Amino acid sequence: MKSILLSLVSLLFVSCLSDTNTEVETQAVDYTVKNEKEIVDYIAANKLTATRTDSGLYYVVNEAGTGIKPTASSNVTVAYKGYYTNGNVFDKSTDEGISFGLNQVIKGWTEGIPYFKEGGSGILLVPSALGYGNNGSGPIPGGAVILFDVKLIKVN
Repeated sequence: MKSILLSLVSLLFVSCLSDTNTEVETQAVDYTVKNEKEIVDYIAANKLTATRTDSGLYYVVNEAGTGIKPTASSNVTVAYKGYYTNGNVFDKSTDEGISFGLNQVIKGWTEGIPYFKEGGSGILLVPSALGYGNNGSGPIPGGAVILFDVKLIKVN
């Protein structure tokens, strides 16, 4: 009888511990304030003139372009370099760029690329909520601010 009681108490204790750990593991971290500060500090340190959208995306138009302006569902060809605020590059296309649908990429690109016309270029400063979120992807850690130098080559 003592062993059954001891087993039940142990099971109850272990199940309580695992519930507590599960709650901690599944709680989402809100990086909004941290990302905003990181982006604003980067803009100031690099003396950029950036525009902030309601979603928290910042963009810099270096060259507006003169061609067609894409929509959030357009297929586009873009040359880009992706990097962190510390300058470390995590991805880069060729000068010829890559083609994709703007509805198939991170929210920061879906929202940001339409600020340029064909031939336009600039920088997208993407908070984690519009990038890879709390989980990250590949070399990009969860909660990371990511920046992209972009050139809109063509609206396909």
